[in-house]
This record gives sequence, structure tokens and C-alpha cells, in this order.
Amino acid sequence: MDFDFPFTLGFILLTGLVSWQCFERPGLLDRLLLWSPAVQRGQYDRLFTYGLVHADFGHLLFNMITLFFFGRLIEGFLAERFGLWAFPFFYVSALLVSVLPGYFRHARDPHYRTLGASGAVSAVLFAFILLAPWNLIFVFFLPVPAVIYGGLYIAYSVYMDRRGGDRINHSAHLWGAVYGLVFMLIAEPRLLGHFLSQLASPMG
Repeated sequence: MDFDFPFTLGFILLTGLVSWQCFERPGLLDRLLLWSPAVQRGQYDRLFTYGLVHADFGHLLFNMITLFFFGRLIEGFLAERFGLWAFPFFYVSALLVSVLPGYFRHARDPHYRTLGASGAVSAVLFAFILLAPWNLIFVFFLPVPAVIYGGLYIAYSVYMDRRGGDRINHSAHLWGAVYGLVFMLIAEPRLLGHFLSQLASPMG
């Protein structure tokens, strides 16, 4: 079945436009990013709007390119099985789930701020890895099998989350990846058998 991927393209367009506005309007950026004291004052929308803003153009470009290539595949997969609104539910819920562990850990830290769609994009990427573990992902123009990239990605996220100090929300990357796997396996339990079968046949 042919899908036009309206939500993948819509999320890319909306995120690009809002991020671009925030590059020019720091006050808008401050209002939309996730900041613990503001959430505790009732601005719960920040638990979602933080995913619409990015630190710089490179940050935005990397996330949106990843979403473009993998989001269309996952949107089509979910739409065929559960209807048109399955992918937006998956993506928006991934924004929330991926950031909650870090938020709760830093709930009393007034200096904790985070932004970017990386958690939700990680969920989309790992949903794809379940479907096609041996497909190649190009990392700085080097081809890497998706399942190997996924393992390295999780190991690096765990290590850097514990180490800290680089102002990147590795916790969101990690929990987004976990959520992508769990969501897909709950939505379609047969994917586990498919994944294991694919894993055992790298040349298949």
C-alpha cells in the first residue's frame, strides 16, 4: 500500500519552522525548551514542545534527516496495521517517555534544561532496527549494519549518561531507543520472531 507519510513530513516541517524561529527569537526558545521549574509551575506543554526546538542548525538537520529516512518506513508500517494516527501517537508519546527519566532525575535542579527531538527520533530509528537489523546505516558516510549501530549507540548512550559533562541529553537517546523497541513489540509481538530470524540470517 502506498502512503504519503503526512505525519513524518508534517513533524519535519513543524520542527524545522519552530526551530528556525527560535534561532532568531531566544525568548521563544526559552519558553519552549524543557526547564524543570517551569514544568513544576504548571507549564506541562514543555514536556512536548522541547522536541520542536534545537540548539543549532546542525542539531536540527541531523535529527530531521534521520526522521525523514526512517520515519516514513515506520509510519507506513504502523498505518497499515493500526491506522493513520498510530505513527503520530508513537512519535509524540516517544517525546514524553524519552525525557521523563532525565526530568525526574533533575526535577530539583533549576539549571537542568533540555531540547531537541533526539529521543523521539531514537525511538523511530530503533523501531526500524527491529524491522531490518542488517540494513546499512551510513554513519559519517561509513556503512554500518543497523543492529551493530544500535548496540554501539545504546552502549555509548549509557556510558555518556553516567559520565555527563557534554550538555547532550544521552538519557533521552537511551530511553527513546528502549521505548521504540518496547512500543513496536507490544504493537506487533510477531516482530520479535521476525527480528530473531533476520538476526540469524545476515546474508538473507
